[in-house]
Amino acid sequence: MTPTPKICLAVLASGAGSNLQAILDACRTPLLERAQVELVFSNKEDAYALGRAAKAGIETLFLDPKKFDSRTEFYEEVTAELEKRRIELILLAGYLLKLEPNIVQRFRGRILNIHPALLPKFGGAGMYGPNVHQAVIKAGEKESGASVHVVDEEFDHGT
Repeated sequence: MTPTPKICLAVLASGAGSNLQAILDACRTPLLERAQVELVFSNKEDAYALGRAAKAGIETLFLDPKKFDSRTEFYEEVTAELEKRRIELILLAGYLLKLEPNIVQRFRGRILNIHPALLPKFGGAGMYGPNVHQAVIKAGEKESGASVHVVDEEFDHGT
């Protein structure tokens, strides 16, 4: 019997990678046994997520956006690296840079963002980590949650 091919994932993270760890753990369960994280990418050289990935035997890649003439050029390189590895699905797990249209268009419908609050109410620039939770409390909300959405060209927007 031919084994079922794995779905190749890339995780983009800028920080600790706690969502990355949850993804790695989930890929070891029957629910996500067909998914395999092939690459963890970061725009931060010291992102703990890169260490988590290396410890799990997953390829890591760091690219510094400041070394490129523009964000578009930066994401052209990121896109080339993802295509080289035949990535089928991209997961943004604490990735703090806004994606440029070129990468969103290339992977349309295949980029998911994990956001630590209910969108659209608590999204946009600066809404990550403790900031988002402080905003929820300050707004007097009685409930909070997380959002996972398909990424489009707008920040913290999509379906």
